[in-house]
Order: sequence, then structure tokens, then C-alpha cells
Amino acid sequence: MKKEKLHIEYLFHRVSKSSLWNCLSTSGGLAEWFADEVMDDGKVFTFTWNKHKTMAEMTGISPLSYVRFRWLDDEDEDAYFEFCLHKTELTGDWMLEITDFVEEDEKDKAVTLWDTQVKALKRRLGV
Repeated sequence: MKKEKLHIEYLFHRVSKSSLWNCLSTSGGLAEWFADEVMDDGKVFTFTWNKHKTMAEMTGISPLSYVRFRWLDDEDEDAYFEFCLHKTELTGDWMLEITDFVEEDEKDKAVTLWDTQVKALKRRLGV
């Protein structure tokens, strides 16, 4: 089944871009909020949740701007998840844009999961 694109935005007040970027683009940073454990071997990252391992390839990166991953076991070769950072003009805060691909009947569950994960990220960053 073809997945549909999900786009969510989160505002981060009073956080350094480099700290936020580290949490989005490195195995150590991702392990602090996204998964129980994250290991990488160059461009392939292994994410562990409750002893279940899933691998993703980093398919694109522009330092301090965006990072894109593709799950290696996903049958939809066009699907990926991506983190993009943008500075808001009005307040100067950072906007985290998350793009993910989900099945239509899983959209609400995916948004709730991202909300929970980003809440953990904000706690980690002290915002």
C-alpha cells in the first residue's frame, strides 16, 4: 500500500541550533529522545526500541539544515522521514519540520507518536 506524506511542525523557543541539530543528526543525539538505543556505521543507523532493532540509511544531509533517513525494511522505496530546521523571521525561534510517510489509517497514531517524541526532545533540550 502506498503511504501518504505527513508534515508536522514544532516550534523551539530559546534553544541553540547546534544543540538541536546534534539531537537530530547523530546516533548519540537520537538515542536521547528518538529511540532507546541508536548506533551508526557511517550512513546506516540501527534504532532499538524494546530490544527490537530497525535499520535506516541516512540518504541526505545538509549540515544544520536537514537530515533524511529511509527505513531499510520499508517496501515503499519513496518513503522516508526527514528533519528540517528553519529560523522563524518574527521571533528568531527554530522551527523543526518533520516529514514522514504513513499509511492513511495510521495518520492520527503517527502524529501522536511524533508529538510524544518531540516532547521528549524538548525536555532533553530544556525547553
